[in-house]
Amino acid sequence: MTVPCVLLVDDQRDIVRLLHSTLQTLGHQMDIVDAPSGEEALLEASRRKVDLLVADYLLPGISGVELMRKIKVRNPDMKVIFISGMTERKARDEMLNAGAVAIFDKPIPLADFLDSVERSLGLVRTIFPMETGKDAEVHRQSLSELLGGLRQKIKADAVFLINDRGRVLARAGDLYDSSMEVSLLAALMGIYSAAFKVSRIIRQEHLDNFHVFRGGDHDLILIPVDGSHALLMAGRELGNSERILQTVEGMMFVRGDVENVLKSLGVTNTEEVAESAIPMGEAGESGNPPAFFEEQPEPEPEVDVDALFAAAGTGKAVKDLDAFWDDAVEKTGNLPINPDVITFAEAQKLGLKPGEAALKATGPLRSTGPLKNK
Repeated sequence: MTVPCVLLVDDQRDIVRLLHSTLQTLGHQMDIVDAPSGEEALLEASRRKVDLLVADYLLPGISGVELMRKIKVRNPDMKVIFISGMTERKARDEMLNAGAVAIFDKPIPLADFLDSVERSLGLVRTIFPMETGKDAEVHRQSLSELLGGLRQKIKADAVFLINDRGRVLARAGDLYDSSMEVSLLAALMGIYSAAFKVSRIIRQEHLDNFHVFRGGDHDLILIPVDGSHALLMAGRELGNSERILQTVEGMMFVRGDVENVLKSLGVTNTEEVAESAIPMGEAGESGNPPAFFEEQPEPEPEVDVDALFAAAGTGKAVKDLDAFWDDAVEKTGNLPINPDVITFAEAQKLGLKPGEAALKATGPLRSTGPLKNK
């Protein structure tokens, strides 16, 4: 098996070192080559076949897009990932139209970067793995057909079936820019999880909520399938008032078929997941407030270690550790937390015991209660 070659090009050495060491954590065999400029990158590319170019968009002397075009003359199948500090839509479109598989702003989200590298090189995905197994593959094909039909009917760019861990079980189509797919799906599933808890709190019999995000590269629509799966649709103008109802109705219709396939996989049904999704006390079904509203006990006072060592005499070697701590605790264990307060026993030793008149005026004193030292 041929070891893939990754060429890293950036004039900032810290970024190159970071990406180099990050790629090594994947555990895949790769030939990783560094170059601080476009000219040196061209020299390195003339010596070997390059499978993946990771380059800064703005390089001194030559742009990342120009570098990509020059190297692709010798490596037509090469994949490209761009690193950029620019956020303008025009620059992003130029990179995507040039054939970039991913674009990352600085600071670089490393999980998304590593996932893009694995997808670009066709490696086994360890950052964002797919479900595996013969049965899973058969059912994934069935789910992909369902999602593909929905995508064509709605004229969407992409449809995903994702689980509560953010993994893609099936998909049809791709996002306009898949660079941040890992972060996007993780964020969306966080929203889904919070909405699912709300559904439980208000005692919804069915999961009838959905979430719409308008604008940007896509409009996004997220609807729940069951307690641990959701459908995500991405496309232009899906959230417009004249299309939103049709889109959601189509997703709801396909949801039933998706549920049937998931059940054939042995996935826990909606009711069982819903009952176990929220710990007792958090959803409020018991009538009790959540645990974080309960009164917490006062924290124990911290032991003054410096005082312990000073009292025991740190200048001498400690031969008996147990004896050392027993002696230190005996001398300092009853030190008051408040320096203006002394115990009743200490007050007696100092001759400060209140008289009977004071006792009658203030009531009986507890042997363990503090007295103010005036």
